Amino acid sequence: MIEQVKKRTDEIVPFNQDKIKIVINKAFDSINQEVQDLDALVSLVVKEVEKKYGNGVPTVEDISDVVELILMQKHPAVAKSYILYREYKRQLRDIRKVYIGSSEKSNLSLNAIKVLEARYLLKDNNGDIIETPNQLFDRVSEHIAKADKKRLSPKKLKELQDKYYDLMYYLDFLPNTPTLMNSGTELGQLSACFVLPVGDSISEIFDSIKFTALIHQSGGGTGFSFSRLRPKGSFVKSTKGVASGPISFMRVFDAATDVIKQGGKRRGANMGILRVDHPDVLEFISCKQVEGQIANFNISVGITEIFMKAVDNNTDYELIDPHNGNVTGKLNARSVFDLIANMAWQNGEPGIVFLDEINRHNQVSNMGVIEATNPCGEQPLLSYESCNLGSLNLANMVDEDGNINWKKLEETVRLGVRFLDSVIDVNKYPLPQIESMTKSSRKIGLGVMGWADMLLQLKIPYNSDEAIYLAEKVMKFINDSGVDESVKLGEEKGNFPAFKGSYWDVIGYKSMRNSTVTTIAPTGTIGMIADASGGIEPQFSLAYTRLTLDNQEFIYTNKYLDTELKKRGLYSEELMRKIAKTGMVQDIAEIPDDMKKIFVTSREIDTDWHIKMQAAFQKHTHNAVSKTINMPNNATIDDVKKAYKLAYELKCKGLTIYRDNSRSIQILTSGTKSKDPEPEEPKKPLLQKLIIKEIPKDECPICHEKMQAQEGCYTCTKCSYSKCS
Repeated sequence: MIEQVKKRTDEIVPFNQDKIKIVINKAFDSINQEVQDLDALVSLVVKEVEKKYGNGVPTVEDISDVVELILMQKHPAVAKSYILYREYKRQLRDIRKVYIGSSEKSNLSLNAIKVLEARYLLKDNNGDIIETPNQLFDRVSEHIAKADKKRLSPKKLKELQDKYYDLMYYLDFLPNTPTLMNSGTELGQLSACFVLPVGDSISEIFDSIKFTALIHQSGGGTGFSFSRLRPKGSFVKSTKGVASGPISFMRVFDAATDVIKQGGKRRGANMGILRVDHPDVLEFISCKQVEGQIANFNISVGITEIFMKAVDNNTDYELIDPHNGNVTGKLNARSVFDLIANMAWQNGEPGIVFLDEINRHNQVSNMGVIEATNPCGEQPLLSYESCNLGSLNLANMVDEDGNINWKKLEETVRLGVRFLDSVIDVNKYPLPQIESMTKSSRKIGLGVMGWADMLLQLKIPYNSDEAIYLAEKVMKFINDSGVDESVKLGEEKGNFPAFKGSYWDVIGYKSMRNSTVTTIAPTGTIGMIADASGGIEPQFSLAYTRLTLDNQEFIYTNKYLDTELKKRGLYSEELMRKIAKTGMVQDIAEIPDDMKKIFVTSREIDTDWHIKMQAAFQKHTHNAVSKTINMPNNATIDDVKKAYKLAYELKCKGLTIYRDNSRSIQILTSGTKSKDPEPEEPKKPLLQKLIIKEIPKDECPICHEKMQAQEGCYTCTKCSYSKCS
């Protein structure tokens, strides 16, 4: 009788024939067949193993060979699938042995291993990888736990480190990329988000460019408000010349970014914001009209409530020179609003940020006014502030019965808050000003990924009232649990230094470790590592390629769709090829209607549902929400305007829209062709419709020089501003 088996790790374990049942069942499932003679097959395998190995100790591979032999004799078609599956698993073990260091179990997919190899694992001076993913998690957990080294005994410290390790190993939580990259290294810069001031002088501007280079080199992204710069053509007293304006300096920042690699592993990212009442706002709105210009910037217009009221009333609003506070002219608000929508319709930029809504929820207004956000818009910050982010994997918070595991979610939230708070203490900051501001407010940003995965497991359509209700419920639970943990941390370690006079002090809290706790980030690459849907986005496609990591392509198919199709006996290679053509299932006859309702993609979801989902999460998020409002290729400019107005009404802090295939290169692509008809071309450039009020038609509103008339338009020879009748 066979009593023991040798595993691939050389461990000797008791022989369990139930595992043979599992293997055979999987083999039949792979070709959508139900096994009728399971017990007989298992009996044949056991007899053959005993015949071959007698009282010895066979290996797992020995038993697999016997399973393959019996299947070849009794079910050749199943055997073929089983052989292919064994080969795949063998290759997977070989790859994991190379990258992880052993053939031990790992929760990482092959795509995750590729991402870690390309970007995250430490390398020597020759570029050779010198650590495994498991060692990466160990490096990070050990470094973050050091924040409590003076408080805890060695035993308790090791327990905390092990908890941090498990968070990442089981992919329940991952911190932002710089924390994974730089923990325990000489660089040691762990934050993802920074905002730098841009003052109205050459020395201040170029100091900011220098600081930007240092931050990008360390792996962070930067946000700026250019609203303090005097407008193009303004008189400069010190030089007796004229100012070149904020857009010209954005180009200088862009050029500097272009030659700096973040940590040598990814190119720097910037967010440029200009207030809608800045005199150069028209040039700013259209500065990225030609694809590829100012390529290292996302841009957003800083929208005010005064402007939005003027849009509603179709009235004019004032342009203010930030240098002296003077009114330089007026623009028709609705025409400017139309221009913003037109440019966003063309290529996704600019986005918009609602500055008054952001500052209405500024937890540390006692420290200053927020003017800018990080590159993805989810982290409004004061000048010189930084913030470190991390995301919970909601896909892992659903139990085997298809219910949310609230206990596990709470435990993960609390541990995630402690992890992110400790990052502040062990971080190496690129500038003393940043360290001072960051440690004063101690902002952290705990967010989520895998939201769409959770909905699929719960069988709830993304575009439904049930999903919106659940979004509020889940995020409120996360936010409340996170705040409670931050209160406990405040009691243990002390409040954030700017607590006095902050929002938390005003509403009666006695302790609070972090001025903000929650943020919804986009989770691009950490979502790939966790094999989870990005942030709170819907499934982009059920079969798609992702362009990333220096234009490498990674191919994905939705694992929940695979599982459901196999469960219903519908899975086939032919069906998957059909789905891969468009990445959608709505027009495929073989897919049942109840599945079509649940397996919806971002392009099939009406814009209103996208915005309602963003607003639902924003309601219980301290900072902001990064979300792309995906629109079909045939969406109109009016659709964009409606989206902006709805976001404003629902109290979102900003909005980014992207119309499918409006750029020649986009990060996510789906299927092999677009099913949308060609959209109509936009009407004449909306700059021609803008009306300048209370300024002579031949006087430039920017530099007040006489403008030359030509074919119904007036053009300033000094600053190149133009307007048309």
